[in-house]
Amino acid sequence: MTQNNNEGLRQIRRALISVSDKTGIVEFARELKTFGVEIISTGGTAKALRDAGMDVVEVSDVTGFPEMMDGRVKTLHPKIHGALLGLRDNPEHVAAMREHSIEPIDMVVINLYPFEQTIMTGNPTLAEAIEQIDIGGPAMIRSAAKNYRDVAVLVSAEHYAPIIDEMKRNNGGLRNETRLKLARHAFNVTAIYDMRISSYLTRPLLEIGDETMHSHGIMGGGGGVSYNRVFSQRRMKSLEDRGVMLLQKKDDLRYGENPHQKAALYDPGWDGGVAKAKVLSGKEMSFNNYVDADAAWQLICDFEQTGCAIIKHTNPAGVALAATPEEAYRRALACDPVSAFGGIVAFNTTIDGAAARAVIEIFTEVIIAPDFSEAAIELLKSKKNLRVLKAGESKSVAGLEYRQISGGMLVQTRDTHRLQRAELKTATKRVPTEKEIDDLLFAWTVCKHTKSNAIVYARDQQTVGVGAGQMSRVDSVKIAAMRAQLPVKGAVMASDAFFPFRDGIDEAARHGIVAVIQPGGSVRDEEVIAAADEHEMAMVFTGVRHFKH
Repeated sequence: MTQNNNEGLRQIRRALISVSDKTGIVEFARELKTFGVEIISTGGTAKALRDAGMDVVEVSDVTGFPEMMDGRVKTLHPKIHGALLGLRDNPEHVAAMREHSIEPIDMVVINLYPFEQTIMTGNPTLAEAIEQIDIGGPAMIRSAAKNYRDVAVLVSAEHYAPIIDEMKRNNGGLRNETRLKLARHAFNVTAIYDMRISSYLTRPLLEIGDETMHSHGIMGGGGGVSYNRVFSQRRMKSLEDRGVMLLQKKDDLRYGENPHQKAALYDPGWDGGVAKAKVLSGKEMSFNNYVDADAAWQLICDFEQTGCAIIKHTNPAGVALAATPEEAYRRALACDPVSAFGGIVAFNTTIDGAAARAVIEIFTEVIIAPDFSEAAIELLKSKKNLRVLKAGESKSVAGLEYRQISGGMLVQTRDTHRLQRAELKTATKRVPTEKEIDDLLFAWTVCKHTKSNAIVYARDQQTVGVGAGQMSRVDSVKIAAMRAQLPVKGAVMASDAFFPFRDGIDEAARHGIVAVIQPGGSVRDEEVIAAADEHEMAMVFTGVRHFKH
């Protein structure tokens, strides 16, 4: 029987190898042979190993049964699963194995039938897709992983080289810690495999309106392991609708929000967005860089006209629209050049040399845009610490948002609402001018991306002042005026939620605000409207709130 020593090592004496993806398997098996490992194999894998000059024991010789039913039945046998599940230090298990002539198997090397590749290439029939659902493979993986104390399970070619290295260091043995890590990875792989199958088979129900969002969930793919996953957006949508999120680790980050926190970037398989942006130059992205860049990107993607957003700590320091990206940047910068220092700059159009030259005039952490001209890239690369992100098409993405709380996860649909002119309802005696409506709609969009309580002053498609994240709305009104570097008089004001009292309107009037956009719906709306009328302000209601917490 396989023995262990005091260091928790297990000697590898028999290995079962059955892989559909044969990348590196001949080399791995040859290395196993140098330790005197007996290799059991099946079908095409056995042939590949024999062709490479290795002795291989057929599974049918172990079980006493031939492969049958087109290969559907070959490893589902007590002499295989007993060899994997039998506990080496349990006398009853050992006695049962001896009684039934079951020799232990110490390593399983398996990858699964290419179900995903089948459904993602061409247009297979349901029968063709089902034929690629592996049964014996997951069963052996789970058996080996359950008994990781005695059995090593490898389901990724990435593990071949480090496993051989460890066996060389330990005279053909593997540590308990290593076997546990392999088991964790193996369970992740089988879980994701089952979810892919479930997604495919339940797709027709989901596409005709199954609105069940939350039933079961799984997060997998940690430990830096790369899964060969090519989920389409459509398939991921069906999983997401069922409350399932599959996470694949993409990168380790230097640290989290603070240096004492660990962090990593995970990929759930969604298309587009900051996580998929290509870093063209500069330092590695940090946790905070990603958070701020995403806030900037989501804001600027809400505008169709050429625009620029400068973000600091997820709030807009300045936003502007203009005919060119350079002009948009300079107008956004003028709103609050002090806060813009060390900020995130986002554009919704390709950046040319003129815009790039303007951006590098002050220290900037990240610049993100759909694309960059060659001249722009050369200029931006001159700033070694500036992270340059190419994000592709600028567009708002629907779907779900997730936020972790202690003991659980909150899930909501994204706030993709875009206000239209026709939705505005004038509440005051004075009706806003067409120009004021343009500015009100602009301010409203910026306000949507500002932390609540949020107030935004704007004029001529340019932010003038921003008051964000205050406990009192009137304080946000005051702060927006206090932070303003441009003249406030004659500007319009947006509020992400209704005014609970008239004090916010009175304060805005004191600074020369001429028009207001807000959701309405307060029990004191009449009082607030009366205040606006007294100051000869125009006020429009949206009927929509944009709290951002």
